[in-house]
Amino acid sequence: MNGIRLGVEQRGHASKSASTLVMLHGFTGSAAGWGLHLDTLAAYGLRVIALDLPGHGQSDAPKDPRRYSIEHCRQDILAALQQLGVSKGQAILLGYSMGGRIALYTAFASFFRALILESASPGLADPGEREQRHLSDETLAASIERDGVPAFIERWENLPLFASQKTLPLDCREKLHQQRLQNSATGLAQSLRGVGTGVQPSLHAQLPTLNIPVLLIAGELDAKFTTIARHMAQALPQSQLHIIPAAGHTVHLERPQAFASLVGNFIKCTCGACPIDE
Repeated sequence: MNGIRLGVEQRGHASKSASTLVMLHGFTGSAAGWGLHLDTLAAYGLRVIALDLPGHGQSDAPKDPRRYSIEHCRQDILAALQQLGVSKGQAILLGYSMGGRIALYTAFASFFRALILESASPGLADPGEREQRHLSDETLAASIERDGVPAFIERWENLPLFASQKTLPLDCREKLHQQRLQNSATGLAQSLRGVGTGVQPSLHAQLPTLNIPVLLIAGELDAKFTTIARHMAQALPQSQLHIIPAAGHTVHLERPQAFASLVGNFIKCTCGACPIDE
């Protein structure tokens, strides 16, 4: 696919009448990391396609960080969907965290009928902040290469951003931990260098031009991303904002039923099947 192999998880059946949901995971994640959501969302009558982003899961992990750029990611996603028989205007794109940044950028290609962003950002508007983050990402990438994936994942899982994940059942946390460990040091380090927040273009000014339905999801315990989501909701022409109680950064894990219901009902509405009283 576009010179790179992307891992794919699929549920549901392809048909001309069925809508397609394309799912992009976050940093250290994978397509398989969506877990039961793949089946739950397919039960809404959707064809569900979850992709492994470059350097993650079953996808290739090129050594050149430039191959991970957000521009290349968009090309890879569109090439993969073309190969899978997805037509323009047929699919809804969903992205979480890093996958949300990539999904937002990709949505400007005018290929998707709607967009769902979970705990996502349009990038850093201030050049000084971007440079600081770029340096921070480079330091983190070097530490992954130096210390290895297990040591990095141990630090990653203890970031304040993921504190609310401590409330997840032990088996869920262990499954998530093992999934993260399956990534390679090269893939994670080069992903940070190629598509980290520090090198991502700021999309703030472009938000008013994205004239498709957008569902914004954030957890109320994640103060940073709830603020970002509120700002995005004001800028986007067709946005719905939902702040989920008792959830942090990873809403789909911490409040899975609320997440699946929001996503499924939003897709029904974009397909014209929304109940009249809504």
